[in-house]
Amino acid sequence: MGRWRDGTGELSVLDGAREPVPPVPLEIAASYRARTRGLLGRDGIDGAILLTPASSVHTFRMRFAIDVAHLDRRFRVIAVRTMRPGRLGAIRPRARYVLEAEAGAMAAWGLRPGVRIAIATGQDLRT
Repeated sequence: MGRWRDGTGELSVLDGAREPVPPVPLEIAASYRARTRGLLGRDGIDGAILLTPASSVHTFRMRFAIDVAHLDRRFRVIAVRTMRPGRLGAIRPRARYVLEAEAGAMAAWGLRPGVRIAIATGQDLRT
């Protein structure tokens, strides 16, 4: 497995969703700069953003509440939580990726611990 690069793609819920979920637009933040910027300065996000590598996040200087899902190396959800602005999230030692979306979105997609996701990109974002 290689390292990820910044880019875009689609997220699909592989199992666990009660009803089929259409693919979700996804931003991939792999560089230090993109991970640091994340969702700061935005008023919302259409879809989700994947931070890689990452095992924790914060919501300092955020303008809106977000859902945070910690994923292991096989893209299985370890934990999901909603964070209001101005919070520091717990470090999840097994987490390799962090997925962020607007508050309430992950429940609508059926994301909960144990569920697997898949990421499709139009180009090879791994080096």
